[in-house]
Amino acid sequence: MRTSGRLLRLLTLLQTHRDRTGAELAAHLGVSRRTLRRDVERLRELGYPVHAARGVAGYRLGVGTRLPPLLLDDDEAIAVAIGLRTGAGGSVAGIEEVSLRALTKLEQVLPSRLRRRVNTLHTATVRAGEVPAPQVSADTLMAVAEACRGHELLRFDYVAPGRGPAVRSVEPHSLVSFGHHWYLVAWDTDRADWRTFRVDRLTPRIPTGPRFSPRDLPDGDVAAYLARQLSSRVWAFQATVTLHESAAAVADRVWPGMGVVEPVDDGSCLLHLGADSPRDLAWMITSVDADFTLTHAPPELADALRAQGTRCLNAVRGT
Repeated sequence: MRTSGRLLRLLTLLQTHRDRTGAELAAHLGVSRRTLRRDVERLRELGYPVHAARGVAGYRLGVGTRLPPLLLDDDEAIAVAIGLRTGAGGSVAGIEEVSLRALTKLEQVLPSRLRRRVNTLHTATVRAGEVPAPQVSADTLMAVAEACRGHELLRFDYVAPGRGPAVRSVEPHSLVSFGHHWYLVAWDTDRADWRTFRVDRLTPRIPTGPRFSPRDLPDGDVAAYLARQLSSRVWAFQATVTLHESAAAVADRVWPGMGVVEPVDDGSCLLHLGADSPRDLAWMITSVDADFTLTHAPPELADALRAQGTRCLNAVRGT
């Protein structure tokens, strides 16, 4: 095994977050203990904090004070390059330039065979159908994320559609990237209830407040809770229909943000959804391609379904 490849293998072994004896590492690499010690010294010279583990005559990888050179295998290097290209067009403001700068550095050191693969994918790919998303500053995301992780009360200025700015005080639970937006799910201390906030509409007030004891989210799953909120409370027209297929059978036909599927039994499930108009509701329900019954729906939805059915019948009449 070449030295560079052996160093990569050694680093991978040390990243398993447990102590490794010298004999174990040497056996994995197929080298002598003396060669292993030289390889450990090379990693230290590169900036990796390889510490001698007490009591086991072995080694462990510690936390460094600076970022050492990365040792990536072929698949990892390609994955990082693709991720940086994607991040350059993402919804986090200010990260585009940083992503491109990091990508440039990475591509400079990629072997020619890998650089060709990355460039081939880039030149052959066209990004289409993407909806421009409001950008969120990285500082705002980090401030909210730190408040979530530290369970610290968060106050922020918030501008809701059709309303003036207001100061909100919440116990932050989670940040969720959903569709083309970032959302904060939090317990609103003034309204004594769970709320969701668009992160691009808030400006954190620093410093954060005192610590709090985390509450249990109603649905237990923050992504499911947010999907339910977005599919019901936000829309002017809301409906619940019974689909005469199992939840598992229709799961891949209900896209994120369209609605929430609730299992009933092996042959049926409920679909909760909302839209700006009854016509949109009718289109969304029928797009699932399953027999259904209206459970809770505005009268206008029945009219929209009749109109859509008549239009379809007229289209095939005489064929």
